[in-house]
Amino acid sequence: MTDPQHDPATRPLDDWWRSAVVYQVYPRSFADADGDGTGDVNGIRARLPYLADLGVDAIWISPWYPSPLLDGGYDVADYRDINPEFGTLADADALIAEAHALGLRILIDLVPNHCSWDHPWFKAALEAGKGSPERDLFWFRDGKEGLPPTNWPAAFGGGAWQQIDDGQWYLHLFDISQPDWNWDHPKVIEEFDAILRFWFDRGVDGFRIDVADSMAKDAALPDVPLHNGEPTREKYVGNPFYDQPGVHTIHQRWRTIADEYADTPQGPRVFVAEAWLSPAERLAQYVRPNELHSAFNFDALRAAWDAKELREVIDHTTDNLWAVGAPATWVLSNHDTIRHRTRYGRAHKDALEGAGVVPTDLELGLRRARAAALLELSLPGGAYIYQGDELGLPEVEDLPEDVLDDPTWERSGHTVRGRDGCRVPIPWSGAEPPYGFGPGNGQPWLPQPADWAPLTAEAQAGDPDSHLTLYKTALRIRREHPALGEGRLTWDPDAPEGVLSFTRDPGFRCVANLTDAPVPLPTHQKVLLTSQPLTDNTLPPDTTAWLEA
Repeated sequence: MTDPQHDPATRPLDDWWRSAVVYQVYPRSFADADGDGTGDVNGIRARLPYLADLGVDAIWISPWYPSPLLDGGYDVADYRDINPEFGTLADADALIAEAHALGLRILIDLVPNHCSWDHPWFKAALEAGKGSPERDLFWFRDGKEGLPPTNWPAAFGGGAWQQIDDGQWYLHLFDISQPDWNWDHPKVIEEFDAILRFWFDRGVDGFRIDVADSMAKDAALPDVPLHNGEPTREKYVGNPFYDQPGVHTIHQRWRTIADEYADTPQGPRVFVAEAWLSPAERLAQYVRPNELHSAFNFDALRAAWDAKELREVIDHTTDNLWAVGAPATWVLSNHDTIRHRTRYGRAHKDALEGAGVVPTDLELGLRRARAAALLELSLPGGAYIYQGDELGLPEVEDLPEDVLDDPTWERSGHTVRGRDGCRVPIPWSGAEPPYGFGPGNGQPWLPQPADWAPLTAEAQAGDPDSHLTLYKTALRIRREHPALGEGRLTWDPDAPEGVLSFTRDPGFRCVANLTDAPVPLPTHQKVLLTSQPLTDNTLPPDTTAWLEA
């Protein structure tokens, strides 16, 4: 059943990313090699065989740069080094080489909208004073009659401008510790060109672009409209700091740099965009042939567990991305969102609002998470797996307030708990915390639940019915089956309401039952894999089956 196009040993180098399954590593929470409670580069190195055995094609590593970690590493102080808490450049070089030896590619985060207030250029701007060339690298402006230059809101709460001692204000679309770069300045443009080449030359295979729709701003600095008396946070068409036309010029420049490496033995370097944009027509502009290679599809992540809504998202996404020659890229969870086991186990509205602890049926969520995994991995294009999702980890919703680390907690006046619940260090082995996260019994930087022993990778490894085994089996079949990965799908016109059923050529059918009653399966088709056991050849509720069509 193995097809050369889907065999990693023979797949063309220039298109690996179009169907890749990428595993996201959040470094602080993946694996701790030195026992200080914080994950690190050598911890990732030690777990590379696990990732290769899981069956993914590549690893995306969230920011590993020097940082005060006021926003989990997305406040970058130096784009050309490794955070000393995580290791050294030599450790990173070793990780890249060892991953490549195992057939795994490495993507890292690029954070181009903002840096840390510890970045040397921002420190110099603060010291240099009004009107200095150093301040031109950022968005320093005078206020308006004691008020900020605009009414723009910050993503983590409050306003997007911070006043300094000399009276000027600087722009930060996120936390006050993250000043925005001025992408109208040629020195900023040239600096990021050099950063890309620095890491490409070290062997990195690509970048995930953080908030890829935010770098360009409307220099006229217009206010945003009010919604219920507050500045809107919507990414409406014409928003002065999101999805501005200038971002495409930046991406086109970066694509040219990546294409310089296309003829190297390692193959092309690639980009994936993080851009929370709807509808898909807007997202498609980011993956035109001369721009970024792929973009996360967050419409599917936001969709309810509802067949009609999911089918509309799948159709709308694939139609618009195929129109520009790009593959879809599916994702169920990441370091910024509530884990999908929890999300699918409770009311969808509450899941998106993230408004603290709400009633959750984790068993229902687990069944749906298993079904969703098989649905995601059977769709055309690529897919991303967030660390621990292969273990069926739920969101940790009861973290003590005194350990909450996300800046959203402070910026919201302690009304929004933030994203720490999906960033709890993952369990590897043992019966109690720290579950093999690091050597000895030292506790990790965020506390792990006392009931996670059955969820460890060790506990699930030998269980044929475990969540981990489901992922490993699905990824093996995906690699072997010639219908999976990039391609097209055809919906079954006779599927019952509430059932997603489609075929992919050659010889594959996916049936996902999102109803509350069993549905019959075709009796003449061989079952390849199911997310739950079948009963008399019927597919239970909240279950997905893969069949030979």
